[in-house]
Amino acid sequence: MASGGPALLFEAVNGSSIPLAINVFGTRERMARALGVHDLDQIGARIAELLVPELPQGVGGLKEALGKVLQLRSAPPKQVSRAAVQHTVLKGSDVNLDLLPGIRQWPDDAGVFLNLGLTHTKHPETGDRNLGMYRLQKHGRNTMGLHWQIHKDSNAHHAVAERLGQRLPVAIAFGCPPAVTYSASAPLPSEIDEYLFAGFLAGERIELVDCVSVPLQVPASAQIVLEGWIEPGARLPEGPFGDHTGYYTPQEPFPFMTVDTMTMTANPVFQSIVVGQPPQEDGPIGYATERIFLPLLRLTNPEIVDYHLPEVGVFHNCAIVSIDKQYPKQAMKVMNGLWGAGLMSLTKLILIVDKTVDVHNYAEVAWQVLGNVDYDRDVLHTTGPVDHLDHSSYQQFWGGKMGIDATAKRADEGYTRSWPEVVQQDEAVVQMVTRRWREYGIGEVFGAPR
Repeated sequence: MASGGPALLFEAVNGSSIPLAINVFGTRERMARALGVHDLDQIGARIAELLVPELPQGVGGLKEALGKVLQLRSAPPKQVSRAAVQHTVLKGSDVNLDLLPGIRQWPDDAGVFLNLGLTHTKHPETGDRNLGMYRLQKHGRNTMGLHWQIHKDSNAHHAVAERLGQRLPVAIAFGCPPAVTYSASAPLPSEIDEYLFAGFLAGERIELVDCVSVPLQVPASAQIVLEGWIEPGARLPEGPFGDHTGYYTPQEPFPFMTVDTMTMTANPVFQSIVVGQPPQEDGPIGYATERIFLPLLRLTNPEIVDYHLPEVGVFHNCAIVSIDKQYPKQAMKVMNGLWGAGLMSLTKLILIVDKTVDVHNYAEVAWQVLGNVDYDRDVLHTTGPVDHLDHSSYQQFWGGKMGIDATAKRADEGYTRSWPEVVQQDEAVVQMVTRRWREYGIGEVFGAPR
């Protein structure tokens, strides 16, 4: 993964007759190809083209605008009566999760985890479905632990079911089309159907088939599906697990499902993913979210030029944002706007720089942040929700946040001195020196002339 290596297919897995595919999304280039584009910014551009002025703006604009975009350029999923994923059906005592080539990826993991499964639930009262991606711990032959974090929609569905004293149906699909797999991880508003979004990404309707034993639907082109129920109040210890933060998540009680039915294709392939200290395969998936959702963040913060969620910041720990600054304290306005935008609310550190700064160039960003900030005046400190997996907060689920304004300061912000100009290279001199280096062959020895 770290070297940009290929996707891998293990055809002979100890303890399983099912092949294992990993690192499928292991580079940004592969992630883009999986979603049918050459560059992930192309998807954001498609969304931006549809965000016409008539679409709603302001605090509620993101959800409404995304819904209208999908209505304009997508189509609802298509139900089919037959699917290859139901070629083989195992029920009752024939169900055995040991058939699947799950991974125990790190030495202190609690056991085998079936990563990259797409979990399907529906709201017990409204019937609205949710498609999410959560880690799954194999507890036994027919028992699966579900790590449903506090901010996730499936957790909300489960909470309603328990309040009503009802068991909750669950279906988990593995080996789904890339657009569907990505949509399960995307930070969509709860009112947006993930399958509508997947259809937008894929450019075609997604085919769904009724499950065999639970009242849910799953992708007809999946490789393997697990169907079952969660009983009210059912909990088992889940974890520890070496998560995408690079640290072990401690053991906690979480819901578990009893798997009543397994379905699969005639020759299934099980797709999984390894997570841990970056870089890992979830890096390109997170980068896709960054690029796809940029135009939507601009709905509520139109001054945003670009933004970046560093993988080494495990995405929710840091956001680097460049803005076209037009008035005093505009950087503070953007910080507060982002903390109010869906799952961006979990971001712990926001760095705001001027529009001329390349947010993807860490050296350039560091130069601005370390040199342009008066930490007495240019820092906003607040408290709010943090990710379920955040181990640094002194109490779970909430903690301190900080925004740093590294933009050039204005007189109407109280900066009474004259803001200096940036020292610029003379491009003609640079080109001349470059030619001389090439003439003498120095570049071949020392690398890039600059």
